[in-house]
Amino acid sequence: MDCDFDPWRSGLVALDVLALSHGTPALLVQRRRARLAALLEAARAAPFWRERLRGHRAQAGLDGIAPVGKAEWMAHFDAAVTDPALRLAELRAFTAEAANIGRPFAGRFIVWESSGSSGEPGLFVQDSAALAVYDALEGLRRPPLQPLRRALDPACLAERIAFVGATGGHFASTVSMRRLARLQPGFAQRTRGHDFLQPLPALVDALNAQAPTVLATYPSAALLLAGEARAGRLRVPLAEVWTGGETLGAAARAEIEAAFGCALADSYGASEFLALASECRCGVLHLNADWALLEPVDAQGRAVPPGQCGDKAWLTNLANHAQPLIRYELGDRITLQAQACACGSPLPVIEVQGRSDDVLTLRGVSGSRAQLLPLALTTVLEDRGGVLDFQLVQTGTAALRLDLGPAHDGADAARAGAALREWLAAQGLNNVRVNTRRVALLRAGRSGKRRRVIAARSDAALRQAAPR
Repeated sequence: MDCDFDPWRSGLVALDVLALSHGTPALLVQRRRARLAALLEAARAAPFWRERLRGHRAQAGLDGIAPVGKAEWMAHFDAAVTDPALRLAELRAFTAEAANIGRPFAGRFIVWESSGSSGEPGLFVQDSAALAVYDALEGLRRPPLQPLRRALDPACLAERIAFVGATGGHFASTVSMRRLARLQPGFAQRTRGHDFLQPLPALVDALNAQAPTVLATYPSAALLLAGEARAGRLRVPLAEVWTGGETLGAAARAEIEAAFGCALADSYGASEFLALASECRCGVLHLNADWALLEPVDAQGRAVPPGQCGDKAWLTNLANHAQPLIRYELGDRITLQAQACACGSPLPVIEVQGRSDDVLTLRGVSGSRAQLLPLALTTVLEDRGGVLDFQLVQTGTAALRLDLGPAHDGADAARAGAALREWLAAQGLNNVRVNTRRVALLRAGRSGKRRRVIAARSDAALRQAAPR
């Protein structure tokens, strides 16, 4: 029997999420302190964490606990989980099968993988307790874009929801959508996933056929589809747009809302914690600090003061005891604001500088223009090309350069180049030249984050992206 959903637990968590949404800062601190103590106690059942926490006193909170990066954590995966049923080799075999997307592992755990944007793909396991938290945060802290509509239909039973993303992998959004469809047959009838790897005209045709009222996708995909709506090719009766997974700028938000004639709600999440932050009615992100701790730090791991942007952040997931994440390093640059929000929420306000890759515009054989989503390109290179450490730079209207880091060899370069050319041909871009090379250093931008897909907007942009 599938045990990844516990109705009783989910109900209690939902009540707690509602209480904290309108509670006091003191209540938030109390809940957070108790949950951190419970996490640290549970983590000691795992050999990796037992050693990491040796001599640590619960009263110290997180002080004195060394952070952990993805490479170290994945290298000690089997020793860092608290349930003996979780073994990396078996989980890798499970996620190798597309038929298992959204299904529970060992009847009790939901599994998803991260992309390799920070080097090595991660693998994340959630038990029913963690899933209950994510479900409640996603369902109860998403802003009501249309209060009357949501009051009459809080469960979105009358909506047709379109998800545009990587539908063929064990990624958090896709797995979550398949899980909900399995648990709620009605949800499956109202929701459809659309693979963003397909050519844009085919995607537009599929969306027109579904006629969704809600679009859930990445900001870059929403902006690309907004252009199709402006051109009259995409004709969908959207009432809401939900975005996440990339940085959303003010200009992009304004264009998406204007093109579709509806409001947009952005959120911030990660494979390590699905629902880190949601927007309030004031349009700012509030960290779900009752269940997640984020510590912005500088490049040397020193805490930065409120109002200052960190070079990276350490995440502590208070909900997941099966696979404890304590001071786990995220590459996103976070600013934790000291001022309270005008909406009255006790949850802290954060600003996030996450992914900021470019949409590429290339010319086909006939001179027609094709736009390519950055997440589609990185998915092709990771999943089909088998490379993780790379930058894809546009060098002309029909030319790309794929730079591979020193971890990759000539065989990797040949395989990745072939995978990219094959996919481009399927988009009607078989004329696009792909020059693949290995470099000693892949450059980071001024923000400190490495952009992986870079458009040829100017010679200056290309020079900045080029290794030296």
